[in-house]
Amino acid sequence: MSRSPLSLFGLHGSRALAEQVAGRLEVALALHEERTFEDGEHKTRPLQDVRGHDVFVLHTLHGDAGESGNDKLCRLLFFCGALKDSGAARVTAVTPYLCYARKDRRTKPNDPIVTRYVAALFEAVGVDRMIAMEVHNVAAFENAFRCPTWHIDSAPLLAGHFAPLLRGKQAVAVSPDAGGSKRAEQVRQALEHLLEADVGSAYMEKFRSSGVVTGALLAGDVRGKVALIVDDLISTGGTLLRAAQACRDAGATAVHAAAAHGLFVEGAPELFASRLLDGITVANTVPPFRVRPESMPRLTILDASDMFARAIAACHDAS
Repeated sequence: MSRSPLSLFGLHGSRALAEQVAGRLEVALALHEERTFEDGEHKTRPLQDVRGHDVFVLHTLHGDAGESGNDKLCRLLFFCGALKDSGAARVTAVTPYLCYARKDRRTKPNDPIVTRYVAALFEAVGVDRMIAMEVHNVAAFENAFRCPTWHIDSAPLLAGHFAPLLRGKQAVAVSPDAGGSKRAEQVRQALEHLLEADVGSAYMEKFRSSGVVTGALLAGDVRGKVALIVDDLISTGGTLLRAAQACRDAGATAVHAAAAHGLFVEGAPELFASRLLDGITVANTVPPFRVRPESMPRLTILDASDMFARAIAACHDAS
């Protein structure tokens, strides 16, 4: 059991989720100040003593109308540095949505590997541990950081939601590309455990080059079954619609989409207007601020705060 007091901070833009996590942990959010100056620079500092504390800072790093993902990344980095300078025994960055996690390898000559550069920034300010939910590639995330990492899989959350809806039905977990097959497999196994019944698997062929997506092969049997398309995030929704169309063409009786992160760029109007999908489900790692009010009835948002609270408690106990 850790002897260091636990302090949890939630930066602006992520405070609602941080308050939910704090409630699960039965602690009060620690006090801090954030100031933005006329030229766009900012500073953030703790307003209480953190010397000797085991400190966790929650900030989800998506862009919004007020700040870009870069702005939020810098704010989190600088605050973590200030905490270390203030004598915190350990600082853990909790990033429900970690920006740049998708750029984890070279796909073109001279490409940057931005995930590794972001990792170096966190290490440079003295972050001792990273917690993130459903990054694009878990192995790349773990290998990018030299400090310990804690990855939260979304499979238990998604399976727990869909199991009651799929009980008594034939179901198949579908990955919209071969690279996400392990993620879909985790959901498939979790569903089988909860349903005590067989759940099938399938995946879509997908190639991306210069922003153009090709590939139309669906591998796996979805005929007469409910297809659950599983991905790490939803951006414009184009990938999901391709997979949904393939599932419908192959005879699926219903098609649902599920992901940890709902970015819904520009409101993803084509996604929500399409009747290819019977429903769209995401976790609350990113607020659905881009989703238009008329589209909200088609969206289900799951509360992931308990998963973050459990990860924080486990990290604190292990320190």
